Amino acid sequence: MPFSLNSEQKQTALWLAVGLVLAALLVKLGPVLAPFIAAGILAYALNPTTDWLSTRQLGKIRMPRALATIIVIVLLLAAILALVLIVLPIMQKQIPLLQEQIPHFLTRLNAFLAPRLQEIGIRVRLDEVGIKRIVSQYFTSSGDEIWSALFASAKVGGIAMLGWLATLSLIPVALFYLLLDWHAVVNRVETFIPRRWIGKASGFGREVDGLLAQYLRGQLAVMMILAIYYSAALAIAGFDVAVPVGVLTGILVFIPYLGFGLGLVLALIAAVLQFDGLHGLLLVAGIYGAGQVIEGFFLTPRLVGERIGLHPLAVIFALLAFGHLFGFVGVLLALPASAIVAVAFRHLRLHYINSSFYRQS
Repeated sequence: MPFSLNSEQKQTALWLAVGLVLAALLVKLGPVLAPFIAAGILAYALNPTTDWLSTRQLGKIRMPRALATIIVIVLLLAAILALVLIVLPIMQKQIPLLQEQIPHFLTRLNAFLAPRLQEIGIRVRLDEVGIKRIVSQYFTSSGDEIWSALFASAKVGGIAMLGWLATLSLIPVALFYLLLDWHAVVNRVETFIPRRWIGKASGFGREVDGLLAQYLRGQLAVMMILAIYYSAALAIAGFDVAVPVGVLTGILVFIPYLGFGLGLVLALIAAVLQFDGLHGLLLVAGIYGAGQVIEGFFLTPRLVGERIGLHPLAVIFALLAFGHLFGFVGVLLALPASAIVAVAFRHLRLHYINSSFYRQS
């Protein structure tokens, strides 16, 4: 007997095919969509503040949403600018001092390592003169290859930089329009959901929204605790730049590797400038090593994972898995994406338990 589809099944197959084509197109246009995705994430996080401001009264009239949107974006840009202004003075102060201290540091390093290297048959000078000689010999032996590689790198880097600048310039523009019309955009998306699924889809969306709100509150708590920890630990160790470096490390911890890496580099520079020998470097290693353990095994699993209903082991697995699959962006979005997956899994599990396949003995 030939297999045939009724009209409803044909409609389902048609729209499923259209959905798959659109999904493939979105994947193909991933780089183009990056600023809009970033703006969408920011708009989702900033929409409650925009809603609150738009209900405030300006005299006898309510604040226009356009004005509330502008205020929120200006505050966001001001916060980013404040972070930059925290870093720049430290770098401007420390880099010239570091350049002055490098020869002395290399001399101490040579005095410490050269005798030990000679014992195993390696004769090399690790002071400024010896390193200059090694570098000059390398450039002399492979100058053509180095220059060709530098030119190729500059070309690729220049194109990538232009792409990054274009992406960054589009984000605030897209963010403005998304915040301005956020509720209209959400309502428009809801109109595409089949009416028979609208109830379940709305409930699913509310559940995800609640979990992501819990995630944001937990992440803010982690940032505050780590900012206090790094500032206090560096201050107790005697670092002059304890507060700005500690606050910067804590605030940027929501961006995996960047906050920790930048804070670690600044602390290492301060250790080289302020302390003699390896004492300062060992202090930095201990403080930041303990900070990573506290964040990765206690704060993030407890304050973020438990708030979104994830077991601490699930949090660690999510960070590793999303990082392996999607790189840096995957690590950044691992926990909120895992929260959404957890909600979907709970609904799938409930549907499975209530199915005849499960209940039939």
